[in-house]
Amino acid sequence: MIRAVNLSRHFGRIEAVKNIDFHIRKGEIIGFLGPNGAGKSTTMNMITGYLAPSAGRISIDGIDIVDSPEDAKKLIGYMPEHPPLYLDLTVDEYLNFVTEFKKVPKSRRKAGLETIRDLVKIDDVRKRLIKNLSKGYRQRVGLAQALVGNPPLLILDEPTVGLDPKQIIEIRELIRDLGKEHTVVLSSHILPEIQATCHRILIIDKGRIVASDSPENLSGRLSGAFGAARQKLLIKGDAYAVRAALEKIPALGSLSAGKGPEDGLSEAVITAADEGDIREDVFRALAAADLPILQMGPMDLSLEEIFLNLTTDEEEA
Repeated sequence: MIRAVNLSRHFGRIEAVKNIDFHIRKGEIIGFLGPNGAGKSTTMNMITGYLAPSAGRISIDGIDIVDSPEDAKKLIGYMPEHPPLYLDLTVDEYLNFVTEFKKVPKSRRKAGLETIRDLVKIDDVRKRLIKNLSKGYRQRVGLAQALVGNPPLLILDEPTVGLDPKQIIEIRELIRDLGKEHTVVLSSHILPEIQATCHRILIIDKGRIVASDSPENLSGRLSGAFGAARQKLLIKGDAYAVRAALEKIPALGSLSAGKGPEDGLSEAVITAADEGDIREDVFRALAAADLPILQMGPMDLSLEEIFLNLTTDEEEA
């Protein structure tokens, strides 16, 4: 659905995006992540046709966004972080305006808007002025305008910003439903939202793509790449005694220990100092202290840890 080849964008001497390549397939829900200033917003603006590349090419379903911008943009529904809402219009007036602006055939407008209103659950506020709507409903109206014309590609920039937990869950479920019929590119700083929603993650840093994979594959692949693989343990015994026993292991790197899920149990997370295998040392240390191990297994990196590891400047760390 989206293909970028040797894509670059300069602002004077500043190279915001540096010769990147990526491919997003039809039907994928993609999480697009990057720290501030990494080139994420610039890349999204090039995908939508708001900015032209300084070099390279980007196409939407085979249509070059620069050579045929109108044809390419017909395939895109875009919800920016701050949706372009006209506050003095009612929801219906605004969506009717959007259908005219997007040149949706008149024969399809009524049925199309009914479907959209039902999908994003705004039918009960259709006659209300947008300025009188809550933040949650405004986000829903912003999503509704992106859906007008039923574009196959949806680009959603921070769609849940400012929402309460219940609204976030509702929008997250809606995005999953949209992914059944649309390709979705989702940008968000709420990493659990990305992990719960997306099939694949693209991470950009300093203008370059530094990761492209599923959350599960990234976690497994990078757990060993950034220090020793962690082990999580469930132990019968007091957390203080567990800590005292494990701290005697010479090759121990890091250790955290606390109360377990049940009375009398403790949980611990450990790493080795030299990326070695210290499971036998752990067994002997806890056995000597009469602290039975009930469970022990590898603990993959969280998405937040992956993001920080891939985007932290080592010189600043």
